[in-house]
Amino acid sequence: MHPRLPDPQILALALQATVLAHGQLREAATAFASELANGRGCARVGVGFLRGHQVELVALSHGSGENLHRQAFNPLTAAMDEAVQQGASVHWPAEGAPAIRHAHRLLLGERGGAVATVPIVHLGRAVGAVTCEWTSAPPELPAVVAELENNISLAGPVLYLMAQREQPWYRRLRQGQAPADDSRRRTAWLLAGAVGVLAGALALPVEYRVGGRARVEGQQMRAIVVPADGYLQAVHVRPGDRVAAGQLLLEMSDQDLQLQKRKWSSELGQYENAYASALARADRAAMVIALARVDEARAHLGLVESELARARITAPFAGIVVDGDLTQSLGAPLERGKPLLQLAPLDRYRVMLQVDERDIGRVRVGQTGQLSLSALPWDALAIRAVRITPMARPVEGRNVFEVETDVTADAERIRPGLEGVGKLDTGRAALGWVWFHGVADWLRLALWSWVA
Repeated sequence: MHPRLPDPQILALALQATVLAHGQLREAATAFASELANGRGCARVGVGFLRGHQVELVALSHGSGENLHRQAFNPLTAAMDEAVQQGASVHWPAEGAPAIRHAHRLLLGERGGAVATVPIVHLGRAVGAVTCEWTSAPPELPAVVAELENNISLAGPVLYLMAQREQPWYRRLRQGQAPADDSRRRTAWLLAGAVGVLAGALALPVEYRVGGRARVEGQQMRAIVVPADGYLQAVHVRPGDRVAAGQLLLEMSDQDLQLQKRKWSSELGQYENAYASALARADRAAMVIALARVDEARAHLGLVESELARARITAPFAGIVVDGDLTQSLGAPLERGKPLLQLAPLDRYRVMLQVDERDIGRVRVGQTGQLSLSALPWDALAIRAVRITPMARPVEGRNVFEVETDVTADAERIRPGLEGVGKLDTGRAALGWVWFHGVADWLRLALWSWVA
């Protein structure tokens, strides 16, 4: 005869109150098992939770101090595993819906009685189990199992949360239990995979390039200056015009020079006549004086003629005018040596590349790279470093070194004065280093300045 059992709802509330009265899993689970054993007339009640892929026994009823990991409890944990794997309650002797009951039959053995296991469900997933054993089978065992499910449905998840709280963080992460549901576990693994992919990408070697702003210049720049004091009479070219070697560029006013030329031409004729007259008279003194004056007049005349020739300024080579718009300066007085025009050759250019002082140590003569001009943003022009200036100069609040580079391009596509961005290939480095070495260098310098 079985004693009269308490009302199932009262027992469920009592079980939950018993669990909440304790702060540690082992104490709460033991009290829960003992209360359930007393309430359902069980000889023994065991509580276990999944650890990895197997159920681990955490408590037995009536405060048993036995080692719960002994092999003697293997049949009990096997019965719990059997119910957890099926996600449903299992009992023996078998009645009701078909189920796998092999472990329960072995647990009961030849001693008779009954055994039933109810899974502990949290968020729709079986996370543990409660096994109840009777020395004699209670009447209507399936109905008793149904009542056990109601009793355990309230207190079981609370016990599971206590078990989770006491688990080390690394075990929760390894077992995927930090987020209890599968979707959160998948998210954690996806996040870990993304971190791994990012770490691999940062270690990937890539080409490291150093560069900055660049401008195109002629390989040789020729300045055209005022040959003598005078006035500008005519201008035949403007910046951007192509000129041939010997082409007339500018004309200086030559009226004063023409007057001087006529003056010295006239005096030269007079001195030559004086020399001829002295020669006819055989007057040696007069001959010497007249000859000296002839030489002086010829020298002055030659000087005036050379100045007249220089008044017509021509191009020293074929090229392009890059500076000097004098169309608004006609008739203006000019001083000797004042710059007028600037010429650059058509087929020989160089690119001056500005490299920050933090990167100049990685630049070497002979390194190659590419140039992208503002006028040709989609065309990359090949460049090669030929010279590194030894002195830095300030540009927009930072120090830069100018690196002279050769550029290979069709003369029809580029012009002196064009600007853009150039980069030189300095070797391969890890992508993470390429992205973050500037910050690391700044931190290292800042730390050194603080501790030094």
